[in-house]
Amino acid sequence: MDTKRLIDDTFETLRTAARSSEAGITSREEGQIAAVSDGIIDVRGLGGVAYFELLALPGALFALALNITESAVQAIVLGDYTGLQVDDPVLHTGRSVSIPVGRELLGQVIDPLVRTLDGAAAIDTPEHYPIEQEAVALMERDFVDEPLYTGLKIIDAMIPVGKGQRELIISDASLGKTAVAVDTIINQKGRDVLCVYVSIGQKKRQIARVIEELRRHGALEHTVVLAAPADSSPGMKFIAPYSGCAVAEYFRDRGEDVLIVYDDLTKHADAYRSITLLLGIPPGREAYPGDIFFIHSRLLERAGKRAERYGGGSITALPVIETQAGRISDYIPTNLISITDGQIYFDRELFNKGFLPAIDIRKSVSRIGGKAQVPALKKVAAKLKLDYSQFLEVEVFTKFGTKVEEATQKLIDRGRALRTALKQERFSPLQMHEQLLTFFLSNEGFLDSLPPERLLDFCSAFIAHVGREHGELLRTLTLTERLDEAMETELRSAAEAFAKGWRP
Repeated sequence: MDTKRLIDDTFETLRTAARSSEAGITSREEGQIAAVSDGIIDVRGLGGVAYFELLALPGALFALALNITESAVQAIVLGDYTGLQVDDPVLHTGRSVSIPVGRELLGQVIDPLVRTLDGAAAIDTPEHYPIEQEAVALMERDFVDEPLYTGLKIIDAMIPVGKGQRELIISDASLGKTAVAVDTIINQKGRDVLCVYVSIGQKKRQIARVIEELRRHGALEHTVVLAAPADSSPGMKFIAPYSGCAVAEYFRDRGEDVLIVYDDLTKHADAYRSITLLLGIPPGREAYPGDIFFIHSRLLERAGKRAERYGGGSITALPVIETQAGRISDYIPTNLISITDGQIYFDRELFNKGFLPAIDIRKSVSRIGGKAQVPALKKVAAKLKLDYSQFLEVEVFTKFGTKVEEATQKLIDRGRALRTALKQERFSPLQMHEQLLTFFLSNEGFLDSLPPERLLDFCSAFIAHVGREHGELLRTLTLTERLDEAMETELRSAAEAFAKGWRP
């Protein structure tokens, strides 16, 4: 008997065995609730259910199958479970969770099942996307080399974010994580970048404040706000980031660039831990740690930049994570640090000193780096990062009044001036050329001797001066995004003349 016939006979035997097994199974389209407890239902008499399948319940409710045993199916109710009773019918839908998607969602405030939360009319769109689907294949991806401007000097210069990147925002509570994320969304107005803000487990007052800020700055028009507030069921909090990613993928699949913010994944992990404990899944090393890494990695892997020959488009992810007492070495923070392409770390000491945004450069990194910067900004930022890093190393001597050498004192003066120049108020984003001119002044030493309280005024006045007196230079700089020697010479002469005549 030849090898091919042996293989064919073996497959036919397996098919016959499979058909015989299926004949002994009586699959029913309707089951009954056997038990209800804390948002978890046990369903009996329902065959053929798949993991993560959607089950239909009375009262237009749905449940998500998350644990399948020999005797029952355990599912998490997506909504208010208090009206459910034992023996209520449960319908087998045969499909995973999918949500309506479309441009109609822009400007809307919705829940993870795309039901409006702000009193607006129900959203009716022809297309649906599954909330769980595979990430773009590696061969279809492209290099991350286009900047996604946050409008914040310290990030765009030292921790640049590119379209398709996954950059973690991490710190203790109340240090400005959400503020930076919202400022970044506001800065995408007019830049052909659509935004999705996913709020997980936040208080309704906080969500309302974010929505009001977006509306006040005209950013809600290009943003979808998807919220699972603190009083939502654990199931709704769990699916919220996946639903938000499905919305982003709809726009990405049409060749558009999307920014998505997950605020925050700490509460997402807490929701999943609650679900697993309610389902009776062990919380120890054999289940919970591996599961948490899996649910976050499969979410963040869906971000990326697709090559133009495969349709183009990108999803840039800004996941937010909250630490306790600044411990970034805890389990979930280290998980997310290993999954993402860098992190933006906020420091409480800097926050208390009034340095806002309170970003600690020493613990922050972008693994994309200068690849996501235009040549002009990359050129000035290189010296900027070197000066600031050297300043941080010698700053400790100033705390004890130690006398230092003249060269070291110059380095300290420049570092202090640079730290002041990096301060930025909320809702005051800067364009690329405005950031470049600020950092040019720092690199050339024009800020070193200025009083700290006058430094930002000097930078703003010089930017306005260049716009009035050197408009052609500014247009060339904006158009080419490059800074050659002739342009540097002209800027240096302009800065010298301006500094001599400037009066605060």
